[in-house]
Amino acid sequence: MNIDWEELARNYENKNRYRNTVREVRGNYNFQATPSPSFPSDLILRDYQKQAVINWFRHRGRGVLKMATGSGKTITALAIAIELYEKIGLQVLLVVCPYRHLVTQWSRESEKFNLQPILAFESVEQWQGKLSHQLYLLTRGTIDFVTVITTNATLITEGLQSQLSYFPEKSLIVGDEVHHFGSPRLLASLPKTIGLRLGLSATPERYFDETGTDAIFGYFGSVLKPEFTLADAIEQGALVPYYYYPIFVELTESEALAYAKLTKRIGWELAENSNWKNNETLTALLMQRSRLVGTAENKLPTLFKLMSSRLHTSHTLFYCGDGAIESPDRGTYRQVAAVTQLLGNELGFRVNSYTAETPLPEREKLRQQFESGELQGLVAIHCLDEGVDIPAICHGVILASTGNPRQFIQRRGRVLRPHPKKKEATIFDLIVIPPQLDRATWEVERKLLQKELKRFLEFGKLAKNAESATQKLLALQEQYQLPVI
Repeated sequence: MNIDWEELARNYENKNRYRNTVREVRGNYNFQATPSPSFPSDLILRDYQKQAVINWFRHRGRGVLKMATGSGKTITALAIAIELYEKIGLQVLLVVCPYRHLVTQWSRESEKFNLQPILAFESVEQWQGKLSHQLYLLTRGTIDFVTVITTNATLITEGLQSQLSYFPEKSLIVGDEVHHFGSPRLLASLPKTIGLRLGLSATPERYFDETGTDAIFGYFGSVLKPEFTLADAIEQGALVPYYYYPIFVELTESEALAYAKLTKRIGWELAENSNWKNNETLTALLMQRSRLVGTAENKLPTLFKLMSSRLHTSHTLFYCGDGAIESPDRGTYRQVAAVTQLLGNELGFRVNSYTAETPLPEREKLRQQFESGELQGLVAIHCLDEGVDIPAICHGVILASTGNPRQFIQRRGRVLRPHPKKKEATIFDLIVIPPQLDRATWEVERKLLQKELKRFLEFGKLAKNAESATQKLLALQEQYQLPVI
């Protein structure tokens, strides 16, 4: 495929399609129905989105867009696809998402660009025949464009793999939340015959997996500069400003003992192998400790106290850990169930859980009830971490603090998406403080805590109440004698 990428970038940069006025990139766009893909007539890309398109062209049709959560990566990717269709005759757009709900979300956005996507997930009988037929019509010249939106789980199946060899040379693959593609099985399933490749993520680097990260960049291309940070997004109005309130939570006696034992084992592992990367034992221990912290029992009474004075608050998202709480009174129970019960039954807060087990039609119903205010809150685990667009969220309560920088960025950024009735957001962050540890174990803990505190401080410094938020965090730094950040 012979493409003059520099000319393509120059032409896009100089074209007069977009006015200079900055306008919100989400919402309902009007476009005139045509048989071919087209750009919505009243959609105006922000300057950073235009620059992202140009940068991708200048990197010869490959690269990863590292853009803050909520800044419009989906729209940018679709803009690239439309430009390729108009300039080089792109024939197939293949979008691969980690979750089913993102498939339906991509479908809604792509239809605004006059695309009629095949949603390739769930039962193969529902989509494989249609895909085969459209690829056949494409080769005959009866149609000129095919859009396929699928999941990571479907991509690795024989049903879709058998179709990839029929994709024409002028095809574009978009890896949404591209950090997922570092697993060996997903990497092996990526089509080598598709040369046009675009990765999207606010956090493309994989946590404790340098090999997987390198493999992602090896396939999709490197992160394109300049990156679009959270500070950039707030400054340019892509995300709303926010207030940030860190709330410290102590572990129970039994949790503190388990925490100390895990930290000591982490120290032993580091002493034997100082390389943090690609260490499965260390990763497992860190995940185990993260679950312990995420579901700390004292978070429930802390949440009760916080929400008792906020019973009339609406549009609130509660992020829970995916683990279970062990209580001498109630036995073992999932945190998401405990939080839903506490808010709904004990406080009378109109709330419902929103998890991976929630069927897609029910999720859409909950989303509508939340937007309208019929539901005051949603209690979520992982399925609201990535890509889900519920801009009406005004308040976030983070019960699942995590050392994973990806989840940290995704969960806090999810609350900051703009909405016509939303001028600012509020985030309450329940942060577990470590227990007293022996000297040897404490040296390990300081290294781990220092990394997490740095992220909390960076987030606090961008808040509207930066002074009070950072003062509280710096007091924690002083208490645990951490190096100055």
